[in-house]
Amino acid sequence: MKHLILFVIKMYWKTIPPSKRKKCIFKKSCSNYVFETTQKEGFINGLKTFWFRYKNCRGNFTVFKNPINDKIQMILPSQIIIDQEEIAERLIK
Repeated sequence: MKHLILFVIKMYWKTIPPSKRKKCIFKKSCSNYVFETTQKEGFINGLKTFWFRYKNCRGNFTVFKNPINDKIQMILPSQIIIDQEEIAERLIK
């Protein structure tokens, strides 16, 4: 089953040009992140990663500067807070 996920992602990369893909809110694109996780950690963790990204890589996120530590952070729809290192550059500028 692991190879099925990897195959589907590779087909996505081959059939949909980068200019037509949805822009990811994360620094590492969702397809790359799921691909790497599936390769390293297997089918189940790949599915979990896909589901997490699917739920959170949509609208309803907020980028803000934390007043306590002056770091740029993002609140995801699931209410998880991520740091600047994980946020796509286009959203920080």
